[in-house]
Amino acid sequence: MLKKLIVSVLVVIFSVALFLFWKVRSSNTHFKEDKYVLYVKTGSSFEDVMQTLRSDRVVSNPGLFAFVGKKMNLPQKIKAGKYEIKKGAGIWGIVQMLLQGKQTPVNLVITRFRTKEDFARFAGQRLECDSLAVITYMNNNDSLYAKGLDTNTVMTAIIPNTYSFFWNTSADALFNRLYREEKKFWKEDRVQKAQNLGLTPQQVYILASVIEEETNKYDEMPLMASVYINRLKKGMPLGADPTIKFASRNFAAKRVTLKMISESAGSPYNTYKNKGLPPGPICTPSIKTIDATLDAAATNYLYFCAKPDFSGYHVFAATDAEHFRNARAYQNALNRLKIK
Repeated sequence: MLKKLIVSVLVVIFSVALFLFWKVRSSNTHFKEDKYVLYVKTGSSFEDVMQTLRSDRVVSNPGLFAFVGKKMNLPQKIKAGKYEIKKGAGIWGIVQMLLQGKQTPVNLVITRFRTKEDFARFAGQRLECDSLAVITYMNNNDSLYAKGLDTNTVMTAIIPNTYSFFWNTSADALFNRLYREEKKFWKEDRVQKAQNLGLTPQQVYILASVIEEETNKYDEMPLMASVYINRLKKGMPLGADPTIKFASRNFAAKRVTLKMISESAGSPYNTYKNKGLPPGPICTPSIKTIDATLDAAATNYLYFCAKPDFSGYHVFAATDAEHFRNARAYQNALNRLKIK
């Protein structure tokens, strides 16, 4: 009799264990979408996570999830991050993912940003560190000094590309990574080309940012670079219209006016009033633009002006007389179309 009782108890225990094993391994998601993205903020407790799972109805059996999680010591080991829970996932798999910190990477596709604020907003919308943390870092010379940067040149550390980060990356870690990638970008051949132009990598980046805003025609960028380099060598102001737009923060202006130049006269980014390069970039130029700048042509050009056919291309000139003729033709074209 006792033997039968023991066998019966063992059968029950085995059956319960088998049921629980099946329950924690089988689908336990409650959402209808293909996936649910769970964000575990830095400092979050297990109870915080459970509250999210309950309120968003992520798992079908939150009580069992909590039981399994506690048995596996998840409350003490839970890691911050972005976790992608796929429809049909089981409790066991979700708990293991959280225990091991198997985050879903965040791809930052960095293209052209004109200001530090633009970049901070972009990063803050995709990473746990908010835009305030990012801009605070970018405006802190103490943080930037060790990297050879300051609040004006900080954007030169951002080489447009696609980078993978964990969602809980801090502002400091974000820039440490970007700084390492920037150092990889400036390989010996690029550094040598910059030296041949009489420029540092940072100066090339700043010049490329001006060219990026001047034209999207890569085939004429080396000519445009030659104009600015010739002006630098002669001690002439760059006279770059995009720097006036940057100084006045009027990026929508279709043409730069004397009033805009006058009103931004106190800005170090006004390259009509100040000689040399601006103190920092006016955007994050593409790799193609940086390389086109490094491949600056050898010319005697000192001027360029948009073509009056509005093709986006420019005509180049070596003398004042040539440039005045080109500029007059373009201004007349603008006036005919009543573009101010």
